[in-house]
Amino acid sequence: MTDTQSQTFSDRLLGFAIPERHCRGRTVRLGPVLDEILSAHDYPTALRHCLSEALVLAALMGGLLKGEGDQLTMQAQSEGGIANLLVCDYRDGELRGYIEHDPARFADGGASASLTTLFGRGHLAITFDIAKTGKRYQGIVPLEGESLSAAVESYFAQSEQVPTRIRTAISSGASGTLAAGLLVQHLPDGEEGRERLHARLDHPEWEHVSILADSLRHEELADPELPLEELIWRLYHEEDQVRVLPGPVLGKGCRCTEAHFEDVLSRFPKEDRREMADDDGMIVVDCAFCSRAFAIQD
Repeated sequence: MTDTQSQTFSDRLLGFAIPERHCRGRTVRLGPVLDEILSAHDYPTALRHCLSEALVLAALMGGLLKGEGDQLTMQAQSEGGIANLLVCDYRDGELRGYIEHDPARFADGGASASLTTLFGRGHLAITFDIAKTGKRYQGIVPLEGESLSAAVESYFAQSEQVPTRIRTAISSGASGTLAAGLLVQHLPDGEEGRERLHARLDHPEWEHVSILADSLRHEELADPELPLEELIWRLYHEEDQVRVLPGPVLGKGCRCTEAHFEDVLSRFPKEDRREMADDDGMIVVDCAFCSRAFAIQD
């Protein structure tokens, strides 16, 4: 298989549903777009892996949104950790993310990627912004467990009361970094889209689907030459019906432009803009996501 062919199996988001089990899921594999996002900063290996996992989770959760312009934002805030802040978001197939950290402090922390080492007693905030209604839904949970994936599972259990299983895999090599993930959920009683009546955290249908998800091997999930459709078939081919729901091709979605920052700055009072400007009357705006600086004339 050529490099061009194998790349068609990366940077994709795929949805699926198992109607008779009342379950839905998403799977994603990030390749070139992940390297593009990571290249904006010179991250230590542990932070590269942490951000890679976060971007996979943002894509999986963002893929649950249905409306154009809907956005998922995930933010991990540190309390005594060596990383200060992690932010990722997903909108219309576009991803962006970064980790703010102190390189000097990180040098003392070694290569450990545990949540406690990175974020201390931090918390995770997950926000869904619905474009059509202008409504915002947010849940906040402690950053506990062995990984960001475990913390997101806790979010769905505590804030959404939806049984959720997440698997992630990350591999790095000479050709770059690849990250992938699988999310499966048991739908609450009642039709999808209706008001949630109650969730069955111990439903036998859910136990069956969750056990099969746990059988997924790291090398399968992170295999750039394995189509996502085949991945789902390997897990759930014994089910009577599995509906595949094609998702978008994913891309880097940093929205920084001079026009955007000019619009943002125009909302500030003139006196405040004067205080921001340098001696030449320029306001320099840094974009943390892509590590670019924009000089805006006041």
